[in-house]
Parts: sequence; C-alpha cells; structure tokens
Amino acid sequence: MNMKTALVLLLLALATIFALVCVLLTRARAPGACQQQPAAQEEADDGHSQVFADLTPEELAQVVQYLRGSLGMPLADAARAKPSDNCIASVDVQLPAKAEVLRFLDAGGARPPREALAVLYFGAQAEPNVTEYVVGPLPAPTYHRDVTVQKYGGKLPYHRRAVTGVEYAAINELIQKELRKAPRFLAACCASDGTDLATITTAPRGLKSGDRTTWFVLFHGIAGSGYFVLPVGLEVLVEHGPLDVSQWYLRQVFYNGHYFPSTAELENAFVTKSLKVVVVQKPQEDTVLGSMRPLRSPGAPGPLQFEPQGPRYSIRDNRVTYQGWSIAFGMNPNTGPRLFDIRFRGERIIYELSLQEALALYGSNCPGGMSTRYLDGSFGIGRFAYELVRGVDCPYMATYVDRHYLSESDVPRTNQNSLCIFEHDTSLPLRRHFSDMHSLYYGGLRKNTLVIRAVSTLINYDYVWDFMFYSNGAVEVRVHATGYISSSFLHGQGTNYGNKVGPHTLGTMHLHHIHYKVDLDIDGQLNSLESHDMGYQTVSIPWSPGNTLQQPFLRRERLERENEAAFPLNASLPRYLSITGPKPNRWGHLRSYRVQVVSFPGEHLPTSSPMEKAISWGRYKLAVTRRKEEEPTSTSVYNQNDPWTPTVTFADFINDETIANEDLVAWISVGFLHVPHAEDIPNTVTVGNSVGFFLRPYNYFDEDPSLYSPDGIYFSSEQGIGACGANPLACLPAATCAPRLSPFQYSGFVNISLGPPLGGH
Repeated sequence: MNMKTALVLLLLALATIFALVCVLLTRARAPGACQQQPAAQEEADDGHSQVFADLTPEELAQVVQYLRGSLGMPLADAARAKPSDNCIASVDVQLPAKAEVLRFLDAGGARPPREALAVLYFGAQAEPNVTEYVVGPLPAPTYHRDVTVQKYGGKLPYHRRAVTGVEYAAINELIQKELRKAPRFLAACCASDGTDLATITTAPRGLKSGDRTTWFVLFHGIAGSGYFVLPVGLEVLVEHGPLDVSQWYLRQVFYNGHYFPSTAELENAFVTKSLKVVVVQKPQEDTVLGSMRPLRSPGAPGPLQFEPQGPRYSIRDNRVTYQGWSIAFGMNPNTGPRLFDIRFRGERIIYELSLQEALALYGSNCPGGMSTRYLDGSFGIGRFAYELVRGVDCPYMATYVDRHYLSESDVPRTNQNSLCIFEHDTSLPLRRHFSDMHSLYYGGLRKNTLVIRAVSTLINYDYVWDFMFYSNGAVEVRVHATGYISSSFLHGQGTNYGNKVGPHTLGTMHLHHIHYKVDLDIDGQLNSLESHDMGYQTVSIPWSPGNTLQQPFLRRERLERENEAAFPLNASLPRYLSITGPKPNRWGHLRSYRVQVVSFPGEHLPTSSPMEKAISWGRYKLAVTRRKEEEPTSTSVYNQNDPWTPTVTFADFINDETIANEDLVAWISVGFLHVPHAEDIPNTVTVGNSVGFFLRPYNYFDEDPSLYSPDGIYFSSEQGIGACGANPLACLPAATCAPRLSPFQYSGFVNISLGPPLGGH
C-alpha cells in the first residue's frame, strides 16, 4: 500500500469517527422544550355559546342584591338562616326556551334575555313555602316573576326544601346534648364521650308526605380517614319538622338491634344490665380501617401523557372545539355537568346532553340503612364537584376550569379547577388493518378523544363524570363510582344485606342508578325512532334444490308512540335503536344516530312502594318522549324530602303521544348493583364500576368521517415508512422535546368549612 492510499484511508476513518461522535453527542443531549403551536382554527363562535353559560360571580351577586331590594321583606343570609326565616336558597342560570335559542343561533334572531332562577325559602310567611323567581335581565336586573305555580301547579310545601347546613348544625347540637344523657353506655360501647362521634344523614325523611324526621347513623370520627366504615351501632331518629328549633327532639334510639324511646332509656338499660353491649375499640390513626395512606414509599414516576406542540383543542369562555367538534359546557349546582349545542363538522347533533339524577338505594337490618334512598341532586352534584388533583383525577397537563355557584349563602362560591378538559390517547386503534393479501399495506388511526370531566364528592361516594368525543363522530358518556362505601353495624342476620368488611362493619348492598337527558337534533328537530334487529328465516338454497338453510335477516321497525319507546330497565333493547332525521345519506338511508347503552343495573324499586313515583325514571333503561318546555328535567330536588307526593313524576311524561317526526328526547338510565366486599376497603376502585352509553353515527355520514383526522396513517411495502406525509409517527416532535410541567399545586381545601355532614351514601 503506497503512502497516498494510506493517507486517504486514514482521513476517511477520522471522518467516520467524527460523524459517529456527533451522532452520539446529539442523542445524548437533553431534549429541548416543546414548542407550542397555536390550536387549529375551528368554526367561529362570536360568543353565541354564552346563551348557555353558567352565571358569573358578578351576575350571582347582582341577583342577590336585586332580590334584597325588590321583594319588600327581610331576607336572612342562608348561611345563618333559621327554618323560620326567609332566605335566598340558591341562584342558577335560567336557560331560554329552545325555540328562542334556535332563532338566535340559526336564524339571526335576537339574543334571548339573560335570566336567573332564584329559589327562596319563605319560613316567615303565614304559610311557609318554597318559591321560585325568574330574575332578569342580567347583568342589571329590573324584573322578577314568580314561576312556581306555572312550573308546579301550586306553591311548593315548605317541608320539601333541602336540609341546610344551619339545620344540620342544629341537629348535631341536639344529638350531642342527648348523647350526654348516656355517658356510661358510650364509655363502655365505644370508648367515647360522644363528642368524637361523627354522624351521617339518611333520606328520605320520614314515611309520608309532611314528615321531616331523619335517621342519623353514628361512627367513630377519625381525622384523616373515612369514618364511613367505622359504625359504632348507634343510630338516632330526629324530629326536625317544627320551624322552632327548640321543639326538635329525638323520637327513637337504635342500638345493636334494639329500639329505645330516648338516650336516657338506653343508659338505663345499660346500667340495669338488660342490654348487651358490643365493645368497639376506638381505632388508632395508624391502623384505622379505611385509611387511604399508602403502605409503600413513592416509587419511580409512571408514564406521562403530554402534548408535544400544545393542546390541539381550544377553549373560549364556555365553548371547546376539537377536530370538528364544538361543545358548550356548564355545571348545574344541583344536577351536575350539562352540555349544549354539540356540533360535529358544523352540524348540530345534540341540543342538550345533561346529567339528571344519581340514585343510591340501600338495604340493611339497621334503620338508617334500610330506609335510605338518596337522590343526589338534592344534595348538590355540581355544588360538590371540588378541585381536581392534577395527575390523578385528570392528566397533569389537562386544562382546568373554575365553576361558580350560589347556594346556602348570599356570597357566590368558586370551586377552582373543578372541571378538566383534555385530549386522551386511549392507546388503542380507533380502526386499523394490516393487509397480507393481494397487496401489502397498513392503515390505521389512533383512538384519541376529547374528554370533559368533573368529579363529585357526595360525602362518601365520588362520581367521575366523563363526556368523550371521538373523531368518527361518536360520543361516549360514562360514570365511574369510587370513594367510600357506606356501612351499617354488623348484628343479627346482617349478612343478608351485604358482606362483613371489618370487625363490626357490614358493607351494605346498594344500587347506583344514574339518569341522563339527551336531546338529539338530527338534521333539525323533526326526528323519529327506528329499531333494527335480527331474525332468522328458513330459505331454500337456490343452487341446491331440496335443501334449506337458516338465513339471518334485518328486521326494521319505526316506533310511532311513546309507550312503544319506553323500554323497561332490565328488558332487552333492540340491538340497533336510532334517532333518525328526515333526510337520507348518499346511499338512501335516513341519517341517524344510534343509542347504545352499556349498563348492568340492579332491580328497580317495586312500583308498589309509596315512594317509587319519585324515581319512576328508573323504571326505564331508555324512554323516548316528545320534547316539551314544561318537561325540562326528569326529577326535582324537592322529590328527595317528599317522595310520597313527588314534585316531578317522570312516568307522567310517557302518555302515548306520537313520536314520529317530532322533536324528541332520549332519557337514559344506567347503573349497577354494588355488593361491598373486602376489596372495597379502604375504598371502592373504579375498575369494573363504570357504566354509560354511546351515541354513534348510523348512516349519518356517507363514510367514516375519521378519514379526515390529521392522525391517520397509511404506508405500503412500496413506500418508505419514514415519510412524514404518510406516517406522522416517524417525525414525532416528542422524540426531541420534553414538556414544561408547572409545579404541582392544590387549593381544594381552601374555603371548605368542616361541620356536620350534609349527607352520605
């Protein structure tokens, strides 16, 4: 080898080494920060979605100020009001009539006046009652009108009002006073003087209309832990109907299977040794049943979902847009999340999608448990949707939104970061195919979805409310149940009603039934209901005379009347049940959306029950009715405290009216039976405890609209898989960037007053 050749080879070797070093240094370099790109521009809104917006703190304050100056009577602050006072119980937005809204949104009509609905408790009137006023126009009210008779046919009886925090505090004082009459019993049974015992209310309150008597269940109250699984066996029945709090009293006392007229009689039975006491040791904080403190030290961080170029959705006021979707969102303080004017690719599909009610119905051999039928709307599903914990309740980098409400106070309250919005990668293909026949190619699309989420903590249970929007035009609605079980003291034949989950704790069986309203508008308001299902028919085989086969065929039916469209809770639905519009797609089929329910409910309360009418929506898995302004909700907050004469009876909505070519509402019930078990301690997991429904396009489009998703992938054996134009995964910015994470913060404990429980289930 001559010198010249050796020199050339040496130079080539050095160049190769230099290139390799550069590559290694580049790969070892810390990734740069992700560069946020502006969200894709969606359909212009011009503030139109504000017609559905929740009231602002300023508007809430204006309504309170107006009512205080316009009603001509003194109004106590509800935060301190006695039952014998007048007060403003709550204020929420009064949504305009649908016809007004559509004239404004679709026909260039005038913007409807912005109004509020104020609920007042008149305890100081000659005939105490609950009255509802519409107040407007906002933000500077000049009028109010009483709509109580128009909505309910008469004044609302005062006993139907919700129990306020002031009332609970007075009840707690009464219970504490009565417990002091049984000191030796409490020391023996519970290692307590009564002051460290916590109470949970039951509901409804009595056995007939007009009653206001409530069983309260007592538990060991251990700070930093869920006392709901620590019953001591003591329950008290409180009479709190009189407007004069001094007239309230204990009607009965229950302990370990025995009933007494008072705590003094309970003490006497203990002293005379005619009562057997079960000793329940006071738990220690480090070993208490139900503690959620982790038993291991934190490990390495888990996977993190982030957006390499920032969110691909945009939020303006109360409206979010994402890949063709447009949704106006809000929160009713009583009934929880509500969505309006849901459009896909510019077309309105759903006018209203809202939670209506959550029922928890219990069984037990203790009076508190056996009489409990909680209707959570009366406690406040939206009001008790507190701040979400970043990275657990929602992805760390989700967008968090504040919600405002006015309830039991003259001052508006804010639940910070109590609603989250995020794009979720489900780590599953929405659709895909690998072709190994005729030609080699792969086509697929990630199953990404926009999620709107809130979590309501209703004393012991936590409900995760999800509304999800997919790139194929489908909507998924789902609720997950978690939090603590409620429990009874285990005695006698208690395991007929659940499982033993602690030394003295019976996890009581119960139903979770949830109700939703879905006002679909498919190609306008004139819609119909169709079912498609299968059958078999025996046919001759054309190519083999004399032989037959069983051929599946499609059975199509249009349901003409409401009674046909009311499907019992545990009956089978037609496999395809669709709300259809008046226009066909390209292939001649009526454009429609299919309702697909995913639920495994328990048995509905028998119709022979005197309180069943109050929850008669639970009779039906699905009921489709004609939409009426006078039937805006399937239940009422007043049904909880008078289920025997319900303010709203959903079954009355179903009166066999025609549903062909009408504005229709689908009312959907989902739920499950929960029999608590050992693994519900410390508390219930979401795995397997979720139900919901889908709204899926069915011949609504001419083809799958997800073909227009920017996330689609296609490559073949003759095409380089590294081309960004065909395979965006090949050029992920995430390969060279890292997210900027804001510091973890949480202020959900701020402005929460610890006091007597407002309920429990």
